[in-house]
Amino acid sequence: MALVTRLEKLTRDVATVLLPLNLRQWLRKQQRIHKLQSVPVGSVDFGGLRRLTPISSIFGQDRDLLTIERFYIEEFLEKHSDDVKGRCLEMGDPAYINKFGGDRVAQADVLNYVEGNPQATIVADLTDAPHIPDNTFDCIIITQTLQMIFEVDKAIETLYRILKPGGVVLCTSHGMTRVARREGVDDWGEYWHFTTQSKRHLFHRHFPKDLVEVSTVGNVFTCICNLHGLGASEIDPTELATHDPNYEMLVLVRAQKPLDA
Repeated sequence: MALVTRLEKLTRDVATVLLPLNLRQWLRKQQRIHKLQSVPVGSVDFGGLRRLTPISSIFGQDRDLLTIERFYIEEFLEKHSDDVKGRCLEMGDPAYINKFGGDRVAQADVLNYVEGNPQATIVADLTDAPHIPDNTFDCIIITQTLQMIFEVDKAIETLYRILKPGGVVLCTSHGMTRVARREGVDDWGEYWHFTTQSKRHLFHRHFPKDLVEVSTVGNVFTCICNLHGLGASEIDPTELATHDPNYEMLVLVRAQKPLDA
């Protein structure tokens, strides 16, 4: 067995020598980083996370805390609060228009997919909404909604169409998180989880590339905590503020319609 192990190591070493110098240097750097970050096998203490069911099965809403996802969503909207102005549209209710727009907002509209929402001023399916006029809104806030629309490309096309020239859409969607199921209840369900690559391609089909900003939030620890439904206040602020592009909890988009559109 020891001989086989030595032969395998020798084979790897020979292969490494045959690689280009810059690639060999990169591999050695990655090996050093891995050794510094690695935890010995058998020494991981899972503590309260060693369980087969989540701490909260409803995204932490039963813990009476601001969820990790909502913390990141509100941080994103606060960053772009100057865009929330004029005539604005939000899905379901106008909570974020009111919170981040303030007196910059001239009119707040609410879109609902079906009849029955007393706050809705527009009832429409974003994939087919010819009754919403072109060039209507200065800002559209659409949080955690695109993943619920199967024909997502058509929805983004509508968002572009109903924005005024110079208008902005602020969009957040699930990346690495639990599934929000409503299968069998109605035709509303979660069809997609996105990555920066997929969101960028989708928005670039309709918005100019230089007017689309795609970013992500999260790291391996906050993703684990979010999967368990922990609240944002249960995590250290420095942990929340650390974002690793390999762990895309949420995918965030700010896209602007050209002034000359």
